[in-house]
Amino acid sequence: MAGGGGTRLWPVSRQSKPKQLLPFIGDKTLLQATYERLANGFNQEDIYISTNVNQKEAILQQLPEFPVDQLILEPEKRDTAPAIGLVAVSLMQRDPEVDFVTINSDAYVKDEDEYLRLLKLAEQIIRKHPQKTLLLGLKPTYPETGYGYIKMSGQFDKIKNNNGFDEIFEVERFVEKPNLETAKSYVSKWQYLWNPAVFVWNAKNLMNLFATHLPQHHTVLRDLAMNYSNQEYVSKRFLDMDPISIDYGIMEKLTDMLVIPADFGWADIGHWRTVKDVLSNEEDNLVKGNYCHEDCVGNLIYNYTDKIVCTVGINNMIVIQTDDVLFMCPKDRAHDVKKIIEQLKSSKFQNLL
Repeated sequence: MAGGGGTRLWPVSRQSKPKQLLPFIGDKTLLQATYERLANGFNQEDIYISTNVNQKEAILQQLPEFPVDQLILEPEKRDTAPAIGLVAVSLMQRDPEVDFVTINSDAYVKDEDEYLRLLKLAEQIIRKHPQKTLLLGLKPTYPETGYGYIKMSGQFDKIKNNNGFDEIFEVERFVEKPNLETAKSYVSKWQYLWNPAVFVWNAKNLMNLFATHLPQHHTVLRDLAMNYSNQEYVSKRFLDMDPISIDYGIMEKLTDMLVIPADFGWADIGHWRTVKDVLSNEEDNLVKGNYCHEDCVGNLIYNYTDKIVCTVGINNMIVIQTDDVLFMCPKDRAHDVKKIIEQLKSSKFQNLL
């Protein structure tokens, strides 16, 4: 899934070049790193990229060997439920009984081997139980308030692996992003996992879920499936689906979900604090570009200009300098950049988005 806007990494991530097309962790863009990670475990013909039509050329520039016919293009953003519905329709042209996993293109994964192993385990489980929806859930390592959580209930299955067993649990419910005190309580309990939005489905079953929970969307998707070779029709009819996320539209309504608790060093590169946490320890300054300081610790300083950024006595701050924007905030308020975005939308500075 590579069609998002990445607004919480503004002012570097912008509408014209969102975060998945930029290098925040190392020299490769987030999209390139995600694709290469998957290509190490799966055949190229089994990897598809879902994005919006405006990002098609940029994606092909970054992945010049990627087959054009494996791009699934939304004519316009309609949030994740229509996007994933279009993915299912597209893949079912190849195989009506296809199983697939949706993976966001903006995540960091430390243990690639374990990540790929669990994806293949998930494939085995969904083939055995195609009527289920399967998730990967991450064991929380600290009380993160920017992630949704999954609450587990009873054990569904136990599968032997080379080092013991993988346990598969039933899902009791999704939990919205909590406040700090609530997040602390989640970390102390075994039932709660971070939700990295790694969803595994049988496509036919997903269509049945659309019919039950989003019937208007299902009607459109059925029409798209019957007329998929007519791209002009598909582009026009797609817009008849109202914007809604897959979480609100379907996932939060389900009662037969499964989850595999996982631990492969995952982080959602969703805002600047995550970049800082992935690339350096808490006390170090993480610096890109020209910078000098006196008595400063724990900061992220990204300077994309020829100017020099100088700081004295600041700790745990985010400072981003581009040619047209200077953005600063405490590290623990990095997610609040979205409030700045909302202000800019109704100001004379919309061009900065």
